Amino acid sequence: MAEREFDIVLFGATGFTGGLTAAYLAKNAPSDLRWALAGRSRTKLEDVRTRLGKPDLELIEADVNDEASLASLAARTKSIVTTVGPYLEYGEPLVKACAEAGTDYLDLTGEPEFVDRMYVKYHRTAAESGARLIHACGFDSIPHDIGAMFTVKELGGDGPITVRGVVRSNGTFSGGTFHSALSQMSRGRQMVAAAKERRAMEERNPRVHLKAGRPSKDPVLGYYLLPLPTIDPTIVGRSASLRGDYGSDFTYSHFAGTKTIAYAAGGSVAVAGLMGAAQIKPVREFLGSKVPQGTGPSQSKRDATWFTVDFVGESLGRQVHTRISGGDPGYTETSRMLAEAALCLTLDKNPKTAGQVTPAAAMGEKLQKRLEKFLKFEVL
Repeated sequence: MAEREFDIVLFGATGFTGGLTAAYLAKNAPSDLRWALAGRSRTKLEDVRTRLGKPDLELIEADVNDEASLASLAARTKSIVTTVGPYLEYGEPLVKACAEAGTDYLDLTGEPEFVDRMYVKYHRTAAESGARLIHACGFDSIPHDIGAMFTVKELGGDGPITVRGVVRSNGTFSGGTFHSALSQMSRGRQMVAAAKERRAMEERNPRVHLKAGRPSKDPVLGYYLLPLPTIDPTIVGRSASLRGDYGSDFTYSHFAGTKTIAYAAGGSVAVAGLMGAAQIKPVREFLGSKVPQGTGPSQSKRDATWFTVDFVGESLGRQVHTRISGGDPGYTETSRMLAEAALCLTLDKNPKTAGQVTPAAAMGEKLQKRLEKFLKFEVL
């Protein structure tokens, strides 16, 4: 690895979120970082390089439909960061190349089926090669994963711990996230089958529990809670299993929070309607066409967007309330989180891990320190 040509390669820099990630690296990466941009179109990569003002930045042509190009790419770098989704459609060839080459891999996916299928197919290969395969390195699921870790550490002790996370935002989904969500909603049977196949081969920690929860009003936060069926609680649970320092017994539940019961009811109806629409291919394609991938809101709109994730942790009669907050979650903060995760994984002294791991398990406190540059961690 020390002899490889690059430290980090960003795959997908010509898309909207990829472009933001490239801009963040260009401004904030160490001056001696050896990094490059990769993608299908050299012309588009050259346009990105020009916008970044980095005329010496290396460009590499690679295509998800050309396995040889991905194998060559993986062999040249320590880490690859990819923003090319939906990952269920485009992600597997790069995961395979990285697992086989011993190259660290990071992405932005929130697609449970993709994550489970990649575990089944490539976890053992990556564990043998030394590659760390880390999914969900954006808003899915770094604030929740690192925030739960932060909360557990604030509670302290080695007794049983219960944590609930409550997310709020005035932002909108990115195009890539929306298309990924539509795809997953239309693949319920396949998603269940992938999870079952993973459970059959994964060693599970019997002291880690994920609790779905029910709609209610939170007695501590005052918000109306709506159970949120995202990948986030799964990532938190896997971190608890991999790290082993989340108390003698750990339970996590995950919600969206609203200030009024009307918003909670409206959210339930909207999610149910979207899930129903996703089952009908023409409707799904129509909805997808209304939120195109690779585009995003203006800087002024992103500047007016925010998110919070509140955590309430309880253990042996003690309670702690923490909060992680930041700006636009779908684009600005996601690109920053992905870039800092790549820098942390590649440059920092992290715990020894390999195979498919989570942000908190692979980077933990080191990543939290980097995130504190732009996210606020509070004990309330």
